Amino acid sequence: MSDTPLLKLYRKYTRYPAGHWLFSRAVCFKAPYFASIRPTIRRLEHSLCEATIPHRRAVQNHIGTVHAIALCNLAELCAGVLTDASLPADMRWIPKGMTVGYLKKASGTMRALATPNIPIVSAAEGYDLPINVDVFDPAGVKVFNAEIRMWLTPRR
Repeated sequence: MSDTPLLKLYRKYTRYPAGHWLFSRAVCFKAPYFASIRPTIRRLEHSLCEATIPHRRAVQNHIGTVHAIALCNLAELCAGVLTDASLPADMRWIPKGMTVGYLKKASGTMRALATPNIPIVSAAEGYDLPINVDVFDPAGVKVFNAEIRMWLTPRR
């Protein structure tokens, strides 16, 4: 499979010292809502995306842990970036749904790892692509899980 434009851009930016930060800002420029969680995309490959968000007051809830919706935003960002970086050129995508599980209190820098549950392929008809996103605290404990369903269709 050849590299997608997004994956080429990631590889170009991350050759430089501040490349991960710069690439992450470019993603947030394209989808501004994600800037609210200040993500950094740490690793991007075909069928894999890893990103972090810092624990700061702007993403806290009333008990001082990372807010549930900040975790949802992180999960959706990872799933979307993974999909865009892995999608065949003749396909397009849009998020269709999300199922989440809050497993433990989330404190500290959160690290999300997204992987598809099925291969991402070209198809003549639309299909659901479930993407699993696990979020871990600094100790490596899984605090959150999401399955995000992307709807993939052929480009017209």
